[in-house]
Amino acid sequence: MKLQTLKTMMADNGCRTIICKVLAANDNRKQQIYLGGNFTAINLLPFREIRPDPDKSHILKAGLDFWWLSEDGSSHPAPKAQLILYSQYPEVRFSGFLARCPNAPSEMMDESLRLSGRILFMGIRQDGKIVGYLCHPESELAKEFRTLKGLSQQGVFIELGLDEESGQEEIVLLTELRRIYMMGWIRSKRLGSKGQLLPCEAPQCGGYTLEAELGIIPNGVSEPDFHGYEVKQHNVTSFDRIDVGVLTLMTPQPTGGYYKEKGVEAFVRRFGYPDMTGRAGREDRLNFGGIHRAGVRHSRTGLTLSLIGFDPVEGKIHDATGGIALLSSTGEEAAIWHYADIMKHWNRKHAKAAYVPSIKRKTPDLCYQYGSVVRIGEGTDFLLYLKAMNEGQVYYDPGIKLENASTKPKAKHRSQFRMKSAHLPSLYHRMRKIDLSAWSTSTSTT
Repeated sequence: MKLQTLKTMMADNGCRTIICKVLAANDNRKQQIYLGGNFTAINLLPFREIRPDPDKSHILKAGLDFWWLSEDGSSHPAPKAQLILYSQYPEVRFSGFLARCPNAPSEMMDESLRLSGRILFMGIRQDGKIVGYLCHPESELAKEFRTLKGLSQQGVFIELGLDEESGQEEIVLLTELRRIYMMGWIRSKRLGSKGQLLPCEAPQCGGYTLEAELGIIPNGVSEPDFHGYEVKQHNVTSFDRIDVGVLTLMTPQPTGGYYKEKGVEAFVRRFGYPDMTGRAGREDRLNFGGIHRAGVRHSRTGLTLSLIGFDPVEGKIHDATGGIALLSSTGEEAAIWHYADIMKHWNRKHAKAAYVPSIKRKTPDLCYQYGSVVRIGEGTDFLLYLKAMNEGQVYYDPGIKLENASTKPKAKHRSQFRMKSAHLPSLYHRMRKIDLSAWSTSTSTT
């Protein structure tokens, strides 16, 4: 097997990129394959869902659509393949990759061999399918691989391009962001569900306008927006102060508690409060809002944001069945976002993210201008997110209301987790500022 032959087979199986890991002697069927001492591995490997282990409260599992590639180019499913997230360490391991797959490379994964230098190649398809191939350390493929220079690495994984365009996602992104920056003022707009251009006059049009220029159709799916990057616009008053202001990180709905069991209307009636603005037309309106920070009881809702099962001293999850919760004074869960669900949402959307500042102009028409300095965050980890929340940097700031509460109630729900722009670097292992005014495709962005 030659490297180019492997690439061709991976491409024929629909793979868009390849990542690989050089296996240690103790990477085997018994001890599993070690994928790193944090949760960043799930940024690269598409998984079906994350679920707590019913027997071990500190373990989370994520099923994979994993297939083994044979020498003839055919692929064969390994239906038990999964990632195991040991939250108490923390670390991630790859397990179940041989079970019920007669075409799997079982001999090379036998624990008695203790064979180091094997290389596990993983081709990633857009639909989430992973195609794996394992080679012996003395094979021609392994020898050829060891001659390669300048390959990028994320955690334990080495990134191997499939073709000349592989690895160019950042260049594509920055090229587009530079084009948008050079346009100056852009009339507010958005894309419809079929890609049609529509007017936009709402407060969040800065994000919609940027997405429209990038060709991103709003869909609410928990996947990156543009060539593997989550693109987030944030308002500023001056492009010289892009660290000032607040960003909305994500808007997931609770997955448990009173909110989930009884619904948003019952939730607002019990934990909300009458509108306090005194504006006409709001006399019969109930609100649930205000900033909720970890460990601080909110004066109006009476609820306290708590991280159930998270040890802030060690920075680890000791109970994977827990979550981010709003607790009453009696300890009742008014709402909870279970770790398994919100971790999936965070890592899929924010593995790589671009933060783009914008300024708004209201007259004569609503327009937006986008700044030259953008921030690129890479290598997020859900534990970093929980640490930032425990320290009060990430907070819950909902916009939930019940209009016509006593007549024809109409509920609006918006759960959002927010953060000051200056605190963004705490969510990533690496964050860079790139000045698009001085950037070109020949400029190194590393």
